[in-house]
Amino acid sequence: MTDPLLIWSYLAEGPLLWLTATLVAYLIGDRLFQAADRQSWANPVMIAVFLLALLLWSTGTDYQTYFEGAQFVHFMLGPATVALALPLFDNLPRVRKAAFPMIAGLLVGSGVAVLSALGIAYHFGIEGEVLASLAPKSTTAPVAIGIAERIGGQPTLTATLVLLTGIFGAIVVTPLLDLLKVRDWRARGFAAGVAAHGIGTARAFQVNQTAGAFSGIGMGLNAVLTAIIAPFALKFFGQ
Repeated sequence: MTDPLLIWSYLAEGPLLWLTATLVAYLIGDRLFQAADRQSWANPVMIAVFLLALLLWSTGTDYQTYFEGAQFVHFMLGPATVALALPLFDNLPRVRKAAFPMIAGLLVGSGVAVLSALGIAYHFGIEGEVLASLAPKSTTAPVAIGIAERIGGQPTLTATLVLLTGIFGAIVVTPLLDLLKVRDWRARGFAAGVAAHGIGTARAFQVNQTAGAFSGIGMGLNAVLTAIIAPFALKFFGQ
């Protein structure tokens, strides 16, 4: 009789196994999300991450093996990010009308996201490449990884921080903005995109199409601005 462990070891080396596992985990997360009436705490990405982490831990599979199999998903992040230029084009008239508030919100949101993370971490004695990895945490993964490589951070750690930031932002954005009584879908979406990048944008689209469009705009603009200010912010902390 063939040893099941040998079969698993053989399958684990195949590139399609981990891509399939990633897609199945997300489908399960999405089903649970729908079953929870699309409540923000049942974020499908969070559920998928938990399921994949449990699978990797239970099978003793290292991250590098998983990434080699699921890297097609990582590759698609780039085109997906570029495709978010479409909402910007479709909403140009509305963007022009709200240009000044959006610029102000972008400067404050992006600046606070970078400086607060660096300031808090530095206060607790974090320095070097770990500190640099924190700077782009609120931008979408492809851009954040590129920024981290440029400023001396750890791309893998940055990717993890980006994921955690997006999940947390997607969970709290709706109840927080409801608590603050922010009713304008443009403002709600833009805030989600600036603070929680792609995962926040996905959440915004689930709630309202206008919010999703402005979230995509916020995510794109924040990525550009963070790439500019992150190196200067690190120098401010002596890195």
